[in-house]
Amino acid sequence: MIILGIAYIWKLLAMLHLERITSVGPRPTGSPENEILTVNFLLEQIEHIKADSASGPHSVTVDVQRPTGSFSIDFLGGFTSYYDRVSNIAVRLEPKAGAQHLMLANCHFDSVANSPGASDDAVSCAVMLEVLHSLANLSTPLRHGVVFLFNGAEENVLQASHGFITQHPWAKQVRAFINLEAAGVGGKEVVFQTGPENPWLVQAYVHAAKHPFASVVGQEVFQSGVIPSDTDFRIYRDFGNIPGIDLAFIENGFLYHTKYDTSDRILTDSIQRAGDNILAVLKHLVMSEELADSSEYRHGNMVFFDLLGMVVVAYPARVGTIINYMTAMATFLYLFKKCSHPSNELAYATAVVILSWLVTLLTVLIIALVGLFLADLVCLVVLLQGVRRLELGELYFDVSLLLWCGALVYLTANDLCSAYVPMLMVAFPLTTKLLLAREFKLRGASVKYSVLYQLGLALPYVHFMFLIWVVFEIFTPILGRSGTEIPPDVVLATLVTLATLFLSSFFLHFIYLARSTKWLLAGLGTVFTVFLVLVLCGMFFPYTADPSSPRPKRVFLQHTTRTFHGLDGQVKSKDSGLWINSFDYTGMQHITPIIPEINDTIRTSCQEDRPFCGYPWFLPVKFLVKKNWYLPAPEVFPRSPIEFQVLSKEQTKWGTVKITFEVKGPSHMSLYLRPHQGASLSSWSFGDGVPQYHLAGEYFIFYSHGLDAPAWNFWFEIQDPSGPEGMISVAISSHYFFGEDQRTVQLEDMLKRFPKWAFPSSWVSTYHMYRY
Repeated sequence: MIILGIAYIWKLLAMLHLERITSVGPRPTGSPENEILTVNFLLEQIEHIKADSASGPHSVTVDVQRPTGSFSIDFLGGFTSYYDRVSNIAVRLEPKAGAQHLMLANCHFDSVANSPGASDDAVSCAVMLEVLHSLANLSTPLRHGVVFLFNGAEENVLQASHGFITQHPWAKQVRAFINLEAAGVGGKEVVFQTGPENPWLVQAYVHAAKHPFASVVGQEVFQSGVIPSDTDFRIYRDFGNIPGIDLAFIENGFLYHTKYDTSDRILTDSIQRAGDNILAVLKHLVMSEELADSSEYRHGNMVFFDLLGMVVVAYPARVGTIINYMTAMATFLYLFKKCSHPSNELAYATAVVILSWLVTLLTVLIIALVGLFLADLVCLVVLLQGVRRLELGELYFDVSLLLWCGALVYLTANDLCSAYVPMLMVAFPLTTKLLLAREFKLRGASVKYSVLYQLGLALPYVHFMFLIWVVFEIFTPILGRSGTEIPPDVVLATLVTLATLFLSSFFLHFIYLARSTKWLLAGLGTVFTVFLVLVLCGMFFPYTADPSSPRPKRVFLQHTTRTFHGLDGQVKSKDSGLWINSFDYTGMQHITPIIPEINDTIRTSCQEDRPFCGYPWFLPVKFLVKKNWYLPAPEVFPRSPIEFQVLSKEQTKWGTVKITFEVKGPSHMSLYLRPHQGASLSSWSFGDGVPQYHLAGEYFIFYSHGLDAPAWNFWFEIQDPSGPEGMISVAISSHYFFGEDQRTVQLEDMLKRFPKWAFPSSWVSTYHMYRY
């Protein structure tokens, strides 16, 4: 009863923290809501914790950091980030005698514009406050210290974490980290990245987590770059050279970065589960020997996966390699023994199966319909009709075994820990088949044989279906915000088809053991026809404003004024309008009937001679979003207009031209550089001094600042003499994400006209281009 009472109070306090943080509304970096209100609330709560634990064995030290710096990153095609006086609240918890080694726990309290950011990432900061409180009040001193970092500029491309790990004096003592993130709203938090290497971190999670949820498959998918997202994990790994664990809420990603990411949608059970896990894992790590010298335990990767959230299986990758190859050898010996007599049936059947898979995939891609493996079945029945029924069932099982074994060998040879999946899909069916060989030989495909066969395959199939659920839980919402160039129907159709083929692989041979396949074919044909008719009739509208489960269409809407200057510095042209970006494949086709002005007559294309197409891109995503609309509107007049000037332009002794600039403007600005033909940037004042270009040879510098930041000064050097059009085009855009400058009358009027099932994230921006 006492334990239940403590747990209830723990959840209640964390929920109250969450509600207080989100009650101020969106918290973009630089806004008073982020830099003052949220910072003050966190400091107030930390002071309470400090006072409560003063008589205990631990000390609590608080430091508010306002770092300035810059770095280059290869995310989204590569760009450079510059930050000035962003906010970090670092809390050091350690024994009163001090600690030489530190563990880092990280969350971020800022949010994107127009979203309250409850799940991303206020709930993590609320949980961290209570974890800090629990650890600070332990009666037994911790072996090592913990730094709880509440960072205020993660949504600005991971800036605050970079400021901490590269500049804060405590960072040198950090040996490992836990990062708390979100790609959805609530649910379970999944471990989707660990390392690099350092298997002891995975073992710590396995040993300590109360409600484990982890997958090395997620890690390898995320780190492949397929998911257009990143977390502070990258910063600590790449710039701090420290290992860590990345956790994130993944459920209901349709609400991620929208107005629906509110505290009432996060269940208290999610908060309790996350708190239990983080507290237990942190406590285990700060009491461990490994943290003192993590580099000593840096030896290879780990294969890890949970079984329905109950237990995590983890073993070193080198052990996994041995298991995988042993499984493959056993499979090849089994198949070799069966095919020792002269026969080409296995090769013939394998070719037919692969062909049928290709036909199935092509069919589904053409009609973008889910749930079809009818073509697969038809091909097999027609092409293998000359084989006797029992032999056909056996043969199809052997083909499935061979193909899964091929996948096992390929993934293992490429050092992918995800090879454990085909290993399970080979080892269990093969073992089950061998154990049931006598039963099958005596009675054929009896009811007893079928039941035992299915029980033998239960574990790998349940786990595989769980992985498929995770894939769809993550990727389906992502496809609604992945730009206009990726057709989601094709991607989802591919995923569904592959999932169907993989799941059916060891069960389709039962079809050939049946007396007749005509009823199955008729049933699948009926399903096909019904779904095809429903899709063609438009029955599946992709968006909804249902409060219980909203799925909004995402649109970016900027009221902008663009000004273009010539070589002489004079204004050559100027225009204003509502610049509209659809962040999903459907563009404006569902919006046009409601707002007729947004149609193809105002569709705009990229102007290649202007930096980043001549539009105020907030992030360098123009290669993902090529469907844009520009509706003429009155000029914008921000109360805090941007000030841009050249401080100096000089010839260097090594033959380059160095140009120095000064900019004053809002907390978010983007700088675009486009060298003209024959010219190239040789150095600049950002990062390590080596210019990192974006796609197509352009350069993108993202800038943000906190409160009371000075003017932004920077320079670059450019090589080669200028031609008639000059050396370089320089453009600067300003983004007003909060305050009085965020809205205009025209913008407000347009927002009211959007349907309820749309989420237009909107702000005011400007774009100024100069030639030098």
